[in-house]
Amino acid sequence: MRISLIVGLCLLVLFSVPLAGAEVDPREVMVQEVLAATPLIDGHNDAPWAIRSRWSNQLGLFDFHDTASVDRPMHTDLKRLKEGGVGAQFWSVWVPTDLEGGEAVTTVIEQIDLVHRLVNRYPDELELALTAADIRRIHSEGKIASLIGVEGGHSINNSMAALRALYSLGARYMTLTHWQNVDWCDAATEAPEHDGLTDFGEAVVGEMNRLGMMVDLSHVSAKVMSDVLEITKAPVIFSHSSAFAIDPHPRNVPDDILRRVAENDGVVMVNFGSFFLSRPFTERWAAMEAEKKRLEGLNPGDPDRVKKTLKEWKTKHPVPEVKLGLLADHIEHIRSVAGIDHVGLGSDYDGIGALPEGMGDVTGYPRLLTELARRGWTREDLAKVAGENLLRMMAEVEKVALDLQKTESPEEMWFKRDN
Repeated sequence: MRISLIVGLCLLVLFSVPLAGAEVDPREVMVQEVLAATPLIDGHNDAPWAIRSRWSNQLGLFDFHDTASVDRPMHTDLKRLKEGGVGAQFWSVWVPTDLEGGEAVTTVIEQIDLVHRLVNRYPDELELALTAADIRRIHSEGKIASLIGVEGGHSINNSMAALRALYSLGARYMTLTHWQNVDWCDAATEAPEHDGLTDFGEAVVGEMNRLGMMVDLSHVSAKVMSDVLEITKAPVIFSHSSAFAIDPHPRNVPDDILRRVAENDGVVMVNFGSFFLSRPFTERWAAMEAEKKRLEGLNPGDPDRVKKTLKEWKTKHPVPEVKLGLLADHIEHIRSVAGIDHVGLGSDYDGIGALPEGMGDVTGYPRLLTELARRGWTREDLAKVAGENLLRMMAEVEKVALDLQKTESPEEMWFKRDN
């Protein structure tokens, strides 16, 4: 706590004393004060897979203090996380959906192992967190609390034992699907197979409630969102999703679900990717994909022709510009529908391409919070969206688990193909 107070006072002095001839925006000062007192919690960052794709998970090949100057720059490193005021990070241990069975389980364990090794390699900056109390303590000590989130239910290979093993290894949420359906749950971005959640899927949710693993509804179909909210005994999260009413991408959250999230006491953590924020951006991407398929049909066996013609199409149809204000609009919309207690931040850094102006890497959080302050958000409001909402919700998930463990045994249902 002493270290936290010292850090807070230093930040206050730094942002309260203007340089000669410079004016200090009091809203920027307020944001820095909020970040000194409340851990800013990002619900989703794909740096672990970026490390795998660049360096094959070999931490000795690069310095995580600075990944902006490498051959393939990342959005994330320790230097910029500190500059961005990040107090806690859920590291996504995503594995591709084309990995199946035991290969998916092995790969997700390798990614969890990477997070553990990353934390151990940088002990002055990172520490593993397993509870909401851990997050507060680690932040008070001036370090970044590191949490693990599994992205995609295919990673458990239809096994309750695998689910429990991932929890034991530190995973504190699981996104039920990724871009494709799993055997017991429909994704938002593939034709439905199960009409939502199967009996086995319901058992998975129940076991996650019992364990204290947050149920993440990013990437699932609207029907699954509804099914889970009907049966869950604990609050849910959307670790990286935005508002469907502003951009009707199937990955985003419809208003009727937002209202039910409020009733559930859950949190929607807004995705920063332009693809999920801007309707013109989403529509341009869809048109580009359609044009690519058309050109491939017209030019079979001639990929160079397809590439050349598609490049011409892109020149005629430039990528729409996305402003920081649009990201703030999504946050404000979720607040207006679900309430201030049910919105958070889930950037999806290192898992997305295009980002709004000013949000190109993990240094952008203070700019976003300052934009909200300019719109009239109070100190208490900013603290809630930064991290207090997630801390409250996570603590409740932990409480529900403790109560369930008094009366419920580990789930023993086996997956059956015909369910």
